[in-house]
Amino acid sequence: MKKIVLALALLILIAAGLFKLSTSRNYQAFGELIGHVDTEQKIIALTFDDGPLPEATNQIVDFLAAENIPATFFLTGKDIAAHPQAAKKIVQAGHQIGNHSYSHQRMVSMGYDSVASEIDKTSQLIRNLGYNDEIVFRPPYGKKLFILPYYLYQKNITSVTWNIEPESYPEIAQDSDAIAQHVIDKVRPGSIILLHVMFKSREPSMAAVPKIVQTLKAQGYTFVTVNELLKAR
Repeated sequence: MKKIVLALALLILIAAGLFKLSTSRNYQAFGELIGHVDTEQKIIALTFDDGPLPEATNQIVDFLAAENIPATFFLTGKDIAAHPQAAKKIVQAGHQIGNHSYSHQRMVSMGYDSVASEIDKTSQLIRNLGYNDEIVFRPPYGKKLFILPYYLYQKNITSVTWNIEPESYPEIAQDSDAIAQHVIDKVRPGSIILLHVMFKSREPSMAAVPKIVQTLKAQGYTFVTVNELLKAR
């Protein structure tokens, strides 16, 4: 009986460790994972996940143009394929494009060939848009374990997560003022801010962007792309 209890305890510890590894924003088993950048410069990266979808893309790209700031869009391959003109608008506006997988499925338990297909198909679609800068990767839901980081390590692709995600709090996610205030309160030099603005269900996040941008600009922050932020390390 004692051996069974010890074995169960060991399994629980292993499972807890694997879960912690899969959800870490700053560490992975292979390669480089960046959740923020240590810098004294007041520079930050505003990042948007998913899409592109035409209506939301037009809205957010036009706003960023009016404020004269860049952002980083982590796009899915399936949405680039479905809405290539929206994706091209992001590139033509001078923003960074990141790889957010093809299908946006959890990649924790995917096999090597599936991981390769998800990443390679999406990177090729990004290149087809005329995007020539380095392509970084953001795992769907921030989840990874062993195979995904190993493949990225082999291909010398940097993983990028975040250190500010107001939408992860249910009491905040549906209130644009609360979203904006959370970001304003938590931001620090080198922060990577994650928002989702492409879907109707994320209208509060879209509505929060102007307050976030205008308040942080007034506080002396400069918005840069993730690639620019990485160069400041």
